[in-house]
Amino acid sequence: MKLQAPLATALAAGALLAALAAPALAQTAPPATISVTGEATISVPPDLAQIDGGVTSEAKTARDAIEANNAAMGKVLLALKGAGIAEKDYQTSRLSLQPQYAPNRAGSSPVVGYHASNRVTVRVRDVAKVGNVIDTLVGAGANDIGGINFTVSQASKLLDDARAQAIADARRKAEIYAKAAGVALGAPLSIAEEGSPGPMPFRKLSGAMAAVAPIAQGEETLAVTVNVSWAVKPAEQ
Repeated sequence: MKLQAPLATALAAGALLAALAAPALAQTAPPATISVTGEATISVPPDLAQIDGGVTSEAKTARDAIEANNAAMGKVLLALKGAGIAEKDYQTSRLSLQPQYAPNRAGSSPVVGYHASNRVTVRVRDVAKVGNVIDTLVGAGANDIGGINFTVSQASKLLDDARAQAIADARRKAEIYAKAAGVALGAPLSIAEEGSPGPMPFRKLSGAMAAVAPIAQGEETLAVTVNVSWAVKPAEQ
């Protein structure tokens, strides 16, 4: 069957475009790379601690519960100030007032009282005094000591050495893969650092337990993980 001239011309043009596009697609193919993950850790003693503590109060009316709670927390704050803790290092972290219901199987339960809670977060700049601060809180009437976090204040600076070690670890792994594949490493094409986990809090302690529980600060492990992609080039003969 003989094609009409316009149709034949269109087909020829399409074939020419496809032929021209093939080299272009080949040229835009991604370069060969080796991608690995480098890791490094550094362990240092923490130099900061954060303690979460507070008081809870119960009363028949909301007003009585709030007033009792405010009075109790006032004593706690005065005790912290008397212990030499700067006012900038403690602040209210939570206030709550909740009704208490009596069990009632027949239907809705009546309100029989109110539960008020006031919590304060204390920053301790000398970790050796964590136990003393907890004793101060409990002695002043705090009956709910929560999570204790130990942290490192200059973590980013301390991680600089770990970052260099992580890159070295990534290069070591990449060179192993390159040698096994019969190629050589070129320049790094991308470097991305993953986020590191935060400090692990101690379990929650009741006021009675906190007064006698030993506090071990231990060490914080700071971790760096980097993802690196390296260009690949022919191995030297």
